[in-house]
Amino acid sequence: MPRSPLTLAALSTAAVPGLDARSVRSEEVPGDYDVAVVTAADGTEWEVRAPRSTMAGAALEAETELLEALHLYHEAGVLPFAVPRTAGSAPLPEGGRAVVHKHLSGTALDIESLTPGPGLAADIGRTLAAVHELPVSVVESCGLPSYTAEEYRERRLVELDEAAATGRVPTALLRRWEAALEDVALWRFRPVVVHGDLAADQVLVTGSRVAAVTGWSDARVADPADDLAWLLVAAPPEAVDSIMEAYQLRRTELQDPRLVDRALLVGELALARWLLHGVRHHLDDVVEDAVAMLTDLDEATREDDTA
Repeated sequence: MPRSPLTLAALSTAAVPGLDARSVRSEEVPGDYDVAVVTAADGTEWEVRAPRSTMAGAALEAETELLEALHLYHEAGVLPFAVPRTAGSAPLPEGGRAVVHKHLSGTALDIESLTPGPGLAADIGRTLAAVHELPVSVVESCGLPSYTAEEYRERRLVELDEAAATGRVPTALLRRWEAALEDVALWRFRPVVVHGDLAADQVLVTGSRVAAVTGWSDARVADPADDLAWLLVAAPPEAVDSIMEAYQLRRTELQDPRLVDRALLVGELALARWLLHGVRHHLDDVVEDAVAMLTDLDEATREDDTA
């Protein structure tokens, strides 16, 4: 049973000495967690997160360790944005712990409003490049996943096979995706530290700068295209060039001529993963949504091929 906001507020006061909670609101975040934002008497907002399962608890421990390392890189000026930093924790009756950190300031990225030039679009490119330039040991030392390029391509193939088995993916899309996944040249990349689950509400901005990045529970050593895919798909086309130019300038040894092609493919494959999510959890509305988007993509790619 999900924990109530009041229960989470009590956990926050136990975790952070002197925290005088005055109000609390629940917060929706990805993952198997109960989350709330607590406002203290001095107006400071604190975020408390408690895992709902043993697996989520283990992931939270690894993420907490990673965030401490990322904070040090931020303090050293290597990362140009803030990350959550644990201020305290409280044990849970069933085992594990709830963690608390200050609620980071900034507004969620409005990706559709991005414009070309040296402003926010370019800063997003630099932000992702800074993450991808981190030493892979930052992630590996926390026990988070690490993949070679070939292992990651094989993971994508397994996902595609599962999606094909549902019978819901258009045949032409499957053929095109299979050809891309069999194109070994497309998958020659150097694995890097990736956030792994970037979305607009995890990129907090202030003016024309990225102020903070949250939601690091899916961080891993993998394909840099994973972090770029959502931007290339969702950002206005005229802003994409600014994102990629700033990204490439910030990377020191980027030798990945097929990066953009792979990122666009990863963006398409996200629809297959959305379909699988709906099928695995028996969510009919999610399955219908995924099938509709797959149909639209199939029609769009057919039109591109005949243009």
